[in-house]
Amino acid sequence: MNPVVAYIALGANLGSPRETVRQAMTGLDHLPETRLLKSSSLYQSAPLGLLDQPDFINAVAAVETTLPAVALLQALLDAEQRQGRVRSIANAPRTLDLDLLLYGDLVLDTPALTLPHPRLHLRAFVLEPLAEIAPDLTLPGRGSVAAWRPALRNQTIRRLPC
Repeated sequence: MNPVVAYIALGANLGSPRETVRQAMTGLDHLPETRLLKSSSLYQSAPLGLLDQPDFINAVAAVETTLPAVALLQALLDAEQRQGRVRSIANAPRTLDLDLLLYGDLVLDTPALTLPHPRLHLRAFVLEPLAEIAPDLTLPGRGSVAAWRPALRNQTIRRLPC
């Protein structure tokens, strides 16, 4: 299989979220048939949906992989579980969240995986770090990353110093 560039969102707001996100970023380089190409800065963002919880630490990474999309997703879910991720209710606090945002230009809608991620263009905590590492990226079926950024200016997010 030819290598594909995939984009992954990372987030956490329980435990030591900065350290968790940094460790998870490094861990992406150790996934089978995958290597880390680029990673964004860390960002702090207010929670969406369930508001009574700590702010999140977020980032986005670009990886090159020969894993099929579903296998990459499973590797990400396994990494979440190793960090103690418990799935209870939507938008709940979490030790680690890894979302497969894009897998090349693949458009997919199955019960297990939807690509591009169905809400990536609606979330500043994804779009800002994605724009940092891939400012000219086009989202399949949705247009450019740059075109979506102004619509999200009302969401609270700030880039953290290194």
